[in-house]
Amino acid sequence: MRALVLWADEQSPNLGVRALAEGTAALADRVWPGVEVVTQNYGSSVAPVRFGDPRALAREWVTRREGMAAWLREFDVVLDTRSGDSFADIYGLMRLFVMSWAGEYVHRAAGVPLVLGPQTIGPFGGRRARTLARASMRSATLTMARDHLSAEHAASLGRPVDVLTTDVVFALDVPERVPTHDVLLNVSGLLWRSGEHVDSAGYRATVQELYDGLVARGRRVTLLAHVLDSPSEDNDVRAAREFAAAQDEPPALLTPTSLAEVRQQVAGAELVIGSRMHACLNALSVGTPAIPLAYSRKFEPLLESLAWDHLIDLRRDPAAARTALALTDLGGLRERAGGVRDRAQELLVPAETALRRLG
Repeated sequence: MRALVLWADEQSPNLGVRALAEGTAALADRVWPGVEVVTQNYGSSVAPVRFGDPRALAREWVTRREGMAAWLREFDVVLDTRSGDSFADIYGLMRLFVMSWAGEYVHRAAGVPLVLGPQTIGPFGGRRARTLARASMRSATLTMARDHLSAEHAASLGRPVDVLTTDVVFALDVPERVPTHDVLLNVSGLLWRSGEHVDSAGYRATVQELYDGLVARGRRVTLLAHVLDSPSEDNDVRAAREFAAAQDEPPALLTPTSLAEVRQQVAGAELVIGSRMHACLNALSVGTPAIPLAYSRKFEPLLESLAWDHLIDLRRDPAAARTALALTDLGGLRERAGGVRDRAQELLVPAETALRRLG
């Protein structure tokens, strides 16, 4: 059995994208033990033609010069992750178009079963985006949503999902807990400078107020990068270093080099507070309480399905730091976090069953 995983890879500086790659592989291995998994993302060059280049794919559709369709037919299934939250137009229409066109190529040119893996579906703000979404779901052999709101979006477009499940991070093995940290605070480079999702100045002020409140409570705070340093502005390392440098006593910064390392780090923490959703999901999946500082609608419905309501929406809560600090004072968080993983395992069963039916 061979499976191709799209829009995720094990080398991405974004550890959330690595979690999608390795989590999807782990889910596939539950279904087809010993499955060979190949990952393909924007920057990877495994395929004969780059999936992120729609013009190149269009030329290949006509010429068949590079053998792309034949290469795809070497796989038994293609698992399309859409980077977890990119089956939407929140990152622009072009990103949605590129990913949708790649899926269409898999379906039409190669005829390989295409699975839209557990992911967020929507929102789709414009007519063109909704048209692309409908076409993508029609091309998919199987469509999975990782939250009920995504399932509702799919149904509103005329293609109800086949499976309602949860995030693939919960398919990963749990490392042994070795207590090493108190509070891990993930500062998002995405929100630190760009005002595309939330007001960046307001976000920086929230992080500062939250940090000050934690220190005043006697908590030991360590910064955690979940998107590693790269030429892109969208990395947590630069934002965390800038924040740390502004403090009288700069906190330490953890810059993990692998998904396994960050999962070990969050397993050893008492609490994780993060603006990257997978920083929080990595924590919850190993039994560590997490307080997400949400910037999009992908957070709340997913966590709601896991019966975890300790979340702050930065778009709606003007007192986000104070709300987060109040949550840190609650008792029983670790016990409730342990229940999240148990619930997630139940939610993964329908995904496993549906994949098994593919053969």
